[in-house]
Amino acid sequence: MAATSSNLPGRPVYIVDGARTPFLKARGKPGHFPAANLAVAAGRALLARMPFAPTAFDEVIIGCVMPGPDEANIARVVALRLGCGKKVPAWTVQRNCASGMQSLDNAALDIASGRADLVLAGGVESMSHAPVLFNETMVTWLGALNAAKTLPAKLRVIGKLRLGHFQPIIGLLRGLTDPVVGLSMGQTAENLAQRFNISRAEMDAFAMTSHQRLDRAQQNKWLDEIEVIYDTRGHFYEHDDGVRADTTLESLAKLKPVFDRPFGKVTAGNSAQVTDGAALLVLASEQAIEKYKLPVIGRIVDSQWAGLEPAQMGLGPVHAMTPIMQRQQMKIADVDYWEINEAFATQVLACLRAWQEPQYCKEELALAQPMGQIDPERLNVDGGGVSLGHPVGASGARIVLHVLKVLERNNAQRGMASLCIGGGQGGAMLVERVTG
Repeated sequence: MAATSSNLPGRPVYIVDGARTPFLKARGKPGHFPAANLAVAAGRALLARMPFAPTAFDEVIIGCVMPGPDEANIARVVALRLGCGKKVPAWTVQRNCASGMQSLDNAALDIASGRADLVLAGGVESMSHAPVLFNETMVTWLGALNAAKTLPAKLRVIGKLRLGHFQPIIGLLRGLTDPVVGLSMGQTAENLAQRFNISRAEMDAFAMTSHQRLDRAQQNKWLDEIEVIYDTRGHFYEHDDGVRADTTLESLAKLKPVFDRPFGKVTAGNSAQVTDGAALLVLASEQAIEKYKLPVIGRIVDSQWAGLEPAQMGLGPVHAMTPIMQRQQMKIADVDYWEINEAFATQVLACLRAWQEPQYCKEELALAQPMGQIDPERLNVDGGGVSLGHPVGASGARIVLHVLKVLERNNAQRGMASLCIGGGQGGAMLVERVTG
């Protein structure tokens, strides 16, 4: 099969290798790893395999949505801790759920344009460490207390303290709500279920399959991109721990709707899990590959970002993948494997349905004919966000790395990775396996 023509402006961009941490489910309290620790754990193992020193990188780019208070410009924190040295610049990107893919896209553009030859890029999120904030009433009260200079003045301010001052702002919940349309991401998923008439049974069946596929991948040791990580108490973590191999349709059916009670269809069981994790990749130019005699697992061929109605944000993948398919003059059968991030079961199902619906393709995607149907056996073949979680800053990098691993495992050539993005966007990246 001939190589696909690159849409990058200039030099080809190669993916040398990648690694990720296990994705660890949040369990009601801060997890064992802040975001920077996760990224360093993934990066340390990855860089140990490289024949060059970490100081050889031209830049480090990390996607992250909610870095901690001690992780401002987390990419720089990670770069320094990985030994990249003070001369290697580092910067953090934020495009909600696609931040990890955005970092790869920025790295690819810098390499293609000749501004860089070696870039460490990826994403990280420790969602269990999402901030809990004071509300504005409490912040105003604290300001008044700080401004009071005498003891009587301070006592007067203290006397105005009320229980309402202690009402917290949960950063994770606020961050997963669109401030423009006032809908949570789960409510936008309910919109898609209504628009495409997706049943609760279909969602639960998709969720069960996601868990079964991840369990199969773990049993067969297919997820070799995962690096074992260790906490400060000597415990180790070696696999995605959100998988529920015993999931059944009966157990999923017992769960109550979360976002549209009591009539909704989206539940905790058919939604992505709140998770901590990191994924990093090494990207290189042809010159760097020749200089350091680097292995290559793939090539970035094309990428696309798209915008759409925020209340329908889950359809972002079809809006991003369609222009790539048109530019490359490809049909669905020309892509060997697909990764569409599982923010919600109904969201992926809606994307699949949209590409088959003549009216949607004509009115929303300007296609004369429907794009067609993706073979379910070639989509998210080792599970996805429903079973292994969706650490928002990391998922975009994970799915690009994983689709390349799937291509290698199956001796296939082309893979597409795509995500929906809170706020009404979509991102997609076409990659190609490189052999020989």
